[in-house]
Amino acid sequence: MKKTIILALFALLALSGCTISQEKEDKVIRVGASPTPHALILEAAKEEVAKLGYTLEIVEFTDYILPNTALDAGDLDANYFQHVPYLTKFNSENGTKLSSVLAVHFEPLGLYPGKSADLNGLKAGGITIAIPNDPTNEARALRLLADNGYITLKGAADANVTPLDIDQNPYSIEFVEIEAALLAQTLIDVDYAVINGNYALGANIADKVLLTEDADSIAAQTFANIIVVQTGKENAEKTKILIQALSSASIKKFIEETFYPTVISVLE
Repeated sequence: MKKTIILALFALLALSGCTISQEKEDKVIRVGASPTPHALILEAAKEEVAKLGYTLEIVEFTDYILPNTALDAGDLDANYFQHVPYLTKFNSENGTKLSSVLAVHFEPLGLYPGKSADLNGLKAGGITIAIPNDPTNEARALRLLADNGYITLKGAADANVTPLDIDQNPYSIEFVEIEAALLAQTLIDVDYAVINGNYALGANIADKVLLTEDADSIAAQTFANIIVVQTGKENAEKTKILIQALSSASIKKFIEETFYPTVISVLE
């Protein structure tokens, strides 16, 4: 009888310990993010999250696939690295059910100098510009140059375009399509490159930007970087805590003071 009671007490203690552990774990919000600027912005939000009774754990990813698959599998509570067009396409192609809950910042594409030092070189003729090779950012890069009068493009203003859609190229610019993450490394070989803001920050060249997308542009409205959660968890407690922390005035100020103009806050 005594042995039975002792075993029952051990079982109760084990269950209690498990419950306490689960409750403690339930106060941790795990967010997958790209290193720069996303993880840095999340790092700045840790104090705000702590004030609300939770611990923010940041899991860094260097690719654009795993943060979504990990979130879909339930290994993360949210992620922060992408914009709505990418998320929509990813859900469609992979059968994932993920939803945007907050737009935080916009990373304008910028034109950066390589072998040519300033904008005057763009009109020299026969120059080479490296641009991202993914459809969305390639179209944005070409539209940046078109908006500033260096080329003209066929088709609608919101359509994805490639160098094949160039209507007029008065300065005989040659375009080289390269993976976005590698563009900064190509600057020694090309006259210019159009680079995403996060990669420019990572390469420490943000202060050298020559042209950039306008903060009020269609691109800014369309490609704002977002907090994403599993569909159905938009109103979960952890989601609400994360939204509240990242929507604070201190985070908006941190983004503006730390990253502008390579990263622009879209928080209201």
